[in-house]
Amino acid sequence: MSNIFKTITLGCKVNQAETESLAAGFVRQKTWNLAGPQEDADLCIINTCAVTQKAAMQSRQAIRKAVRGHPNAVIVVTGCYAQNDPKAIGDIKGVDYVIGQGEKHRIIEIAKSLKHLGTPKPPHTRVSNPIIRHSDISRLRRFKPMPAPPAGTFRTRPFLKIQDGCNSFCTYCIVPYTRGRSRSLPADAVMSEFRALTAANAPEIVLTGVHIGKYGQDLIPQMDLAGLLALLESVNGGHRIRLSSVEPAEITDILLQTIYGSEKICPHFHIPLQSGDSSILQKMKRPYTPQIFAERIETIHGLFPDAAIGVDVIVGFPGEDDSAFTRTFELIEALPVTYLHVFPFSPRPGTRAAGLDNPVSAAVIKQRCRSLRQLGNEKKQQFFEKMTGKTLDVGIETENTWQAGLARGNSDNYIPVYVENACGLQGTRVACQITGSASDEALCGKAVTAILSEQAS
Repeated sequence: MSNIFKTITLGCKVNQAETESLAAGFVRQKTWNLAGPQEDADLCIINTCAVTQKAAMQSRQAIRKAVRGHPNAVIVVTGCYAQNDPKAIGDIKGVDYVIGQGEKHRIIEIAKSLKHLGTPKPPHTRVSNPIIRHSDISRLRRFKPMPAPPAGTFRTRPFLKIQDGCNSFCTYCIVPYTRGRSRSLPADAVMSEFRALTAANAPEIVLTGVHIGKYGQDLIPQMDLAGLLALLESVNGGHRIRLSSVEPAEITDILLQTIYGSEKICPHFHIPLQSGDSSILQKMKRPYTPQIFAERIETIHGLFPDAAIGVDVIVGFPGEDDSAFTRTFELIEALPVTYLHVFPFSPRPGTRAAGLDNPVSAAVIKQRCRSLRQLGNEKKQQFFEKMTGKTLDVGIETENTWQAGLARGNSDNYIPVYVENACGLQGTRVACQITGSASDEALCGKAVTAILSEQAS
């Protein structure tokens, strides 16, 4: 008899990648089935986030909702919030296990030892006394593999996690404390997982991690991201490669030349700015200046004029006066960026920024966020207009639900596109002629030909 499991994920792409790896591992056991949308579960795994106070609150809400929705399930809580504050999670009624980041990869093994799956649990009328498996993540020095699930198992664009942890300790960020030091998946293991995904005909593979620009620095011998990409470029197949976020100072000329010479790496860059004011960047402990950031953006645009360039910005960091915000706004306004992710600053206990003087009022932060988001929308529409009439490489992900005859996918430069003549082509790539905007968030176009796959090697 099979047991039913359910997963709930909060937070970043790394969390998503890890959850999908766990889910695929359970399915491979043959004694587990993934719960349907309305199906009761015997085991419920919540992979939490702690990047902000709001994320921690949302994680608590998700845990309580899972306890209510699956009263007979074994509740396992893992992720960054479980690492950062296991006691707070252990005090939530109904939680059975709290698993820190250092033990996350062992959840399938832990589940094998559970004795009370499928049996009714007593009503949660008292504070739980869960089993807590938690260790000092800062001592972890080796990457704990969590293999990517087979292509098409959960998404048409599978994540391949190549790195974990961070050594930067930016003053606003809790991640080094919840994920530990930077650790890399050895290149031969990356290649093995990558080949498995290409052999399963994944149309796109997303390389993800907490700080992938530092990939390989902990390996012996050392390697870097450009060197890894050169190896991956040699693998044949009908796939493309997408990078997740890379820090400005780590977008080196060698990395850009590697991408420029590639036929597979997507022309899409996601780059954290956080602030366009040099003094705020110093307070954040960010290792670059606004001038370095601007030079990198201009260099990217010169090499890849049709590349999408996404930028992260934190608004309202302590000490950000009107002049500092104006410098941020004007820097972004002057650069050829495509879209913005705007985050209001909120003090995170456990970080140095939580105790800084000169806080910015919530009302001012809200107004500044509104201004930057409007600028981001204008930038995106300008980019959409530039794409009209061009032919883009679009990976088809699903059929559209609101208009028959259209499929939905993402272009190589990371634009959502609704495509005519592509229904039934999920998991493949097409050359799509862009005809205009479908909405403020997506383009529309017509598939003109399939992009032929090479045989994987």
